[in-house]
Formats: sequence, C-alpha cells, structure tokens
Amino acid sequence: MALAALVAVVVAAVGLFAFSQVDWPAFTSSNVTQAVTTVLQVVCIAVIGVAVLMFRARKAERTAKLLSWAGLSGFVTTTLGLPLAATTLYLHGVSVDQQFRTEYLTRLTDSAALHDMTYVDLPPFYPAGWFWVGGRVANLLGMDGWEAFKPYAIGSIAVVAVIALVLWTKLIRRDWAVVAALAVTAVVLAYNSPEAYGAVVNLLIPPVLILAWGALDRPGSSRFAGAGAVLGTGVFLGYAATVYTLYLGFAAFAVTLMAVIAAVLAARAQNTWKAALNPLIRLVAIAVIAGLIALTVWAPYLLEALSGAPAESGTAMHYLPDSGAVLPFPMLHFSLVGALCMLGTIWLISRFLFSRRARALGIGVIAVYLWALLSMMFTVAGSTLLGFRLEPVLIALLAAAGVFGFFEFAGWIVLATSENPRVKAVLVALGVIGAISFAQNIPQVLAPDIAVAYSDTDGNGERGDKRPPGAEANYADIDRIIREQLGREPHDLVVLTADIGFLSFYPYFGFQGLTSHYANPLADFRARAELIEQWSELTTPDELIAALDSAPWRAPDAFVFRQGADGYTLRLAEDVYPNDPNVRRYTVTFPKELFDDPRFTVTEQGPFVVVTRN
Repeated sequence: MALAALVAVVVAAVGLFAFSQVDWPAFTSSNVTQAVTTVLQVVCIAVIGVAVLMFRARKAERTAKLLSWAGLSGFVTTTLGLPLAATTLYLHGVSVDQQFRTEYLTRLTDSAALHDMTYVDLPPFYPAGWFWVGGRVANLLGMDGWEAFKPYAIGSIAVVAVIALVLWTKLIRRDWAVVAALAVTAVVLAYNSPEAYGAVVNLLIPPVLILAWGALDRPGSSRFAGAGAVLGTGVFLGYAATVYTLYLGFAAFAVTLMAVIAAVLAARAQNTWKAALNPLIRLVAIAVIAGLIALTVWAPYLLEALSGAPAESGTAMHYLPDSGAVLPFPMLHFSLVGALCMLGTIWLISRFLFSRRARALGIGVIAVYLWALLSMMFTVAGSTLLGFRLEPVLIALLAAAGVFGFFEFAGWIVLATSENPRVKAVLVALGVIGAISFAQNIPQVLAPDIAVAYSDTDGNGERGDKRPPGAEANYADIDRIIREQLGREPHDLVVLTADIGFLSFYPYFGFQGLTSHYANPLADFRARAELIEQWSELTTPDELIAALDSAPWRAPDAFVFRQGADGYTLRLAEDVYPNDPNVRRYTVTFPKELFDDPRFTVTEQGPFVVVTRN
C-alpha cells in the first residue's frame, strides 16, 4: 500500500508540474484543455486496460500493479489537473464552502497545532485530519495554504484512489478490482471532487463495506478469524472520523446495520441467541479501534467541551435543499451513470442472497436510503442529517455494483453464445466506449465549479481567466497595513471582518466566522453577532473602547470594513432554517465617528477601510 501511495504521489506531482509549465488558455474560454484532457484520459484508460489484460493472463503481475497504480493516479491527475491548469485555485475557487476550507488549510499551514480555523484559543470542531496533512505538506514545500489547496486536493484524491485499488485487489480478483476502482474513482471525481476531503473517504466506502461484512458475518469461524478485517474496518472508521464527520456517521450506521443483520443470521443459523454475540463483540472492537484513532483529532475539542466551556448546539445540520426533501434514484437518470447504476441495482437485487459482495454493497445502499429517510424525519425536530449529501456515496456504491453486474451478465452472455469471440469483442468494446465517454464528460459535469475557480481572485490578486480581479486584489495591501501598524504576525492578531476570503489567504484569527453552520459551537456565534450589532450602535470612541475591553472574548485588534454611504459596513449572516436558502445576510454599519480617536488608526484601501487599535 505504501508503494502504491508513493507511485500515486510521484505521478500526481510530475503531472501537475508538467501542466504548470504550459501557458494554457482558461477552460472557460477555450476547448484546448478539454481536448488535451480527453487525450490523456484515453492514454490512462489504455494503461489501465493493459494492466487488466496482464492480470487476466497472469503475466508480469508486478508490472501490471505498477501500470494500474500509475494509470489510475494519472487519470485523477489529468481529469482534475488539466481543466484547472490555468488557475491557481481548486474547484469552486474560494467561494462559499470552499472559502472556509481554504481558511482551514491556511490555518494549519501556519501552525501544526490543532487550532480552530477562525477563532483564537479554541480547538477545532471540524475534523482536522485532511487539512492538517495538507498544511504540513504546504509548510514543507514552502507554499501558502491557499496556493497548496489545488495540488494537495488533486494529489490526495489520486493517492486514496490507488489505496482503494489496493484494497479492492485484496478482496476480489485483480482484473475486476482494477475496473471497479476505475469506475468508483470516475463517479467520485464527477460528483464528489469539489469536496476533496469527502472524496478521499467516499473512494474507500465500497471496498470497506465488503471488508466490514467479512469482519462481521463469519458463520462457523473461530473467535479470532477475520481479525484483520475487524482491524481494517476500525482503522477506516477512525480515519473517517478525522476527516469527515458526516461520512463517518453514515459508515458507522452502515456497519452497525451489518452487525445487526449478521447477528440475526448467526442466531437463526445456530438456533441460539448466543451466536449473535460474536458479530456484536466484533462491532464493539471496531468501535474501540475507530474511537482511539478519532481521539487524535477530537480529543482537544472534547476536553474543552467537557471542561464546562459554554457551547451552542450548533447549526451545521440546518440545511434542507430540494434534493434533501426527496429520495435520490440515480439509476433512473437517462445517462451513462444512470445505466451503470441501473445495472448495479439489478445485480444487487438478483445476487443479494447469493453473493457476499452484493450483500455488503446492498446493505450500504439500504443504509443510504434509511439515512435519507431519517434525515427527513429529523426536520420535525428542527434539524436534518444532511441526507442529500450522501448521493455521491450512493452513486459510488451502485457504480461498483454495476461493474460486477457487467462482468457477471457479460459472462452469462458469452456462455450463452458458446464463447463466441465476436460477442466478447463487442462486450469489451461497449465497456471501453462507455468508460471513455463518461470520463471525457467529467470536466463538463464540473464546469460550474471550474468556472468559479477561474473567475475568483486568488491570493496573488489575479484571476485565472486573466480578467480584471475583484476587490480581493486589495488583500495583500490590507495585510501589509495591519502588519505595519500593529507590528505583529497574523497568527497573533484577531480581525473582525465580513470578508472571510481575507482569512483564507492570510492566517489571521477572526472575531466572527462566515456563517453559524461552519462556526465552532464553543465560539457562541449568535452571541458574537449580537455583540457586533451592539458595538455598531455606540456613539463615541470611549464607549467603543470600553465595550471592546469588556467583551467576553478576545476583542479584535483590527477591523476590515467595506465603505458604506453612512459609515463602515460589515455584511453578517444568520441561520434562518428551515427556510431555503438557510442563511439571511444583513448589514451592520459602524459610524465613522466611533473611530475618530487617537486610539485608532483608520486607513482606506480600495473599497475597504482598515481600522487598527493603537
């Protein structure tokens, strides 16, 4: 596995470096990068195809391994790296969700300590695993966090795709494993890659569920049989806990459902309830392993919360878009992925009672639908389980099942035609054509996210499409002004601003986060918002200074406002769930007179006003 990861790192690094040496036109204004992407995708699929043939022929299997690893990591690097080659930003730029993700990576690039992305003196609430590793990579390479986001996101997906391939090869025959890994990787790239830290968990879910079923359902085995599967499942859940809480919750739910089913089957097979204990004991062992790994990231937050620090319930789950109010049925979409998912659905239903693979993946699919229904029921209690965000997981599970369905149904067709070589050739051709057709369309599926990556202004004050930059081009000057006037490093300062993009590029701590949905519950987002409004209603500098000094949290060392007609403005946000959209934006205005005092320094920079405390 380590060698496979190393190969993926080398392929991704070499590929991204090579892409950066060419002056590409923007993806949004030219078809050149799409054309070159298609060519390289075909090359990668051809390399993977050669590896499959070598595995089937049982020839030079070490070489076949290297080819499969290189081909799959090259496929990821090409599919994401080339369309983004003319911009420094990753999918969806530094807008909306990607803004706080970039802020998190910037924070953990500046320091290896587990700090909250925004709030000073608080441990992180959102799992830091993926961001911490990325921060250490960026720090090692001497890159800013925002600058490292794109190559790290692409590289990490490539590495985990290859690790998933290695896991597949330990569970099923190698030629099928390579194709299954390619199919899952392709759909994850299409539907999950903007959320890179989610993609690196999703890639592993299908093979891990098969592994978990092997750990839990072992009729007639000795007590310690399948210990490796128990360990592997626990390690995966622990890994998920350090990376993405939602996928951890789903995976833990699916594994628990498996344990219950395995316990019932064992009790029925042996006609005694004691037989049900073995799967449940194994589930407990998995939970203990996962918990110990999870503590490496979660311990600081749990200790702070248990110490009696006041905490809100949080609003991270307060989101119910249209897609969250209905069940997803990707197998009914009239598309290639819809056809693959339909094939997978048919295979799961027809083979559920007879195939351990089908049972494992089938339980995973059932778990997705149960989670979605529970999420809808939770709306009555004033929250959700974000069930709509599991659709990429559902598609990945059905894609894996679709590959197995294709192989098994194709085998039946070949047998029914007396192994006619022309029939074999037709089936192979259909598979290859389908793979290439879907692969070359992935950049178009991602086109809206790619467009934002080109239209957003990066940390250098430039846009990937070479058009005039936005107001964010002033961030470098704002950083310079704050440093010069306060004489301290960004990580030693707290800034109150509604332009969170500034915190995405520079590691200042913020007094207030982007929205309550991404805010640390220990930070008391609502009370901070109310305090900011109270400050804006004051009338004299003395009142403001007194209010800042008496604040229950560390007060801002600097303010970054926008120029307004009646003063200096901040555009804040509040949670308005169950409405959709779930966020209401509103503006608070600080009178200019509040800062007309020698204890403040006011500097105008473009549309911004920078105020520092002397």
